[in-house]
Amino acid sequence: MRLAVYTDYTYRRDAEGVSGERAFVRFMTGLRPHVERLVLVGRLDPTPGRSHYPLDEDVEFVGLPYYSSLMAPAKVLGSLAGAARRFWRALDGVDTVWLLGPYIHAIGFAVLALVRGRRVVLGVRQDFPTYARNRHPGKRWVHHAADGLEWAFRMMARWLPVAVVGPDLARRYGNAPRVLELTVSLISEADLVSPEEALARPRDTSPQVLSVGRLDREKNPLLLADVLAELRERSSRDWRMSIVGEGPMRADLASRLEELGVAGAATLHGYVPIDGGLSQMYKEADVFLHVSWTEGLPQVLFEAFAAGAPVVATDVGGVAEAAGEAALLIPPGDAGAAANAVMKLESDAELRERLVRAGVKRAREHTLEAEAERLAAFLRAA
Repeated sequence: MRLAVYTDYTYRRDAEGVSGERAFVRFMTGLRPHVERLVLVGRLDPTPGRSHYPLDEDVEFVGLPYYSSLMAPAKVLGSLAGAARRFWRALDGVDTVWLLGPYIHAIGFAVLALVRGRRVVLGVRQDFPTYARNRHPGKRWVHHAADGLEWAFRMMARWLPVAVVGPDLARRYGNAPRVLELTVSLISEADLVSPEEALARPRDTSPQVLSVGRLDREKNPLLLADVLAELRERSSRDWRMSIVGEGPMRADLASRLEELGVAGAATLHGYVPIDGGLSQMYKEADVFLHVSWTEGLPQVLFEAFAAGAPVVATDVGGVAEAAGEAALLIPPGDAGAAANAVMKLESDAELRERLVRAGVKRAREHTLEAEAERLAAFLRAA
């Protein structure tokens, strides 16, 4: 199988090669051992530089005309003709395409690929209309655009197979002729710890809460400051919080931490790669906390599971069914409920052990190797 994969990501190029901005790039490149040829397709930033996730030398790249954001509709539409020409040429060397959306480019690329007689599989990673409403709550035109793109993708899915992330999206796209429910994992077999190792770690007098994710509106990062304030007010323990991630709300989060008087108990680490210290941070955390407003299935949960960190997460999207019994679930936007769950994990050794064991088991079932192999088999049979 010769495969092209498109998603609306920005890539950069420097003397060392091409690199992508999001961790999902690692999952896409995980398909390389299962295909004869792998071509990633996405926007190429004209400014030379390097992003966090470099492409392997044997992974090819097709750069599309650049636009800075989907919030610039004139530039997005203006890029379509050039993107169509480049994608059309890319189809010369592939027989299968996996198009992640719903984005207007993915819809157009599906038409082009079908005209060329290629196998077409759609991909969906999150509830796009909910994502748009949470990220841009006051922009009705964005909501309507997201609804329209979602409708178009679902119409195409009546005739095309779809690979989706999590059980919630699998239900939404249940009318497709074939549906694969994926778990996006960047955890390899070698990354898994044993539950015994995790439970034997010494516990510090200053319990450490870890949060990992982009500092964007839909991730609700300001709630982290509220949770930390609740923990320090309601408990005699010296609670600490490590926050890993980049994004436009970093300054807002820093201000909120200062406002609540807990800035000294929190560390904003910025971006930390999984193989550059983040894996150890998971292992040292007493609790992993995830507070998003909306999610498909966050891969950070599986990173925490693999490291033996007990998890507290908001009950949104496909989180509940995907996590199973491996996490304590809380309602979104409720700092009190989050603090209660974190303190319960700290005080209830039996509950902690149960979650750690269930989490490691869950991570073992959904490694990068296993999920990439499942996806490749699905694409091949499309």
